[in-house]
Amino acid sequence: MRRLIYLVQWLVVFSLALFWGLSFFSEQTAVWHMTAVRDTDFTPSNIITFYIAYPLFAVIGLGAFFYAKTRLPIFAKGYSLAFVVLVVGVFMTIPNVGFNEWGHTFWSMDEGFAGPLHWGFVFFGWMSLAVFGVVLLILGRLRELLGADALAQLYKR
Repeated sequence: MRRLIYLVQWLVVFSLALFWGLSFFSEQTAVWHMTAVRDTDFTPSNIITFYIAYPLFAVIGLGAFFYAKTRLPIFAKGYSLAFVVLVVGVFMTIPNVGFNEWGHTFWSMDEGFAGPLHWGFVFFGWMSLAVFGVVLLILGRLRELLGADALAQLYKR
C-alpha cells in the first residue's frame, strides 16, 4: 500500500507539473503567436516552456515509470501500455520542439497556432491522458489488496 501511495504521489506531482507548464506558459506562447505572429525558441514564454517545463515533465514521468517498474509487482511483471504511452508521449514533445522551430525557420510556414507544425504538440499532449489508464491499474491493485467488499464496508460507516 505504501508504495502505491508513493506512486500516486509521483503521478500527482507529474500532473501538477503538466498543469503548471501547459496551462500558463503554453497559453502565453499561443498569445504570442496571435499578437507578434513570429516567435523563436528564445521567446520569453518559450524559454520556460521548452527548456524548463518539457524537460521537467520528462524527468518526473521517467522517475514515476522507473519507480513503478522497480518497486511494484504489478508493473514489474511487464510493461504497462498506458505508462509507456504516458512517458513516451510527454518525452516526445522535446524533439517536437526542435522540429517545430526548424520548420518555422526553414519552411517559413504560417505561424498560426493551429498550423501543421504545432499538431505534434497536440498529439503528444493527448498522450498525457494515458495517466488515467495508469490510475485504473492502481485502483485495480488497491481492490485486490483491500478485498472486493472494501467499498461496501466503507459505505456502511
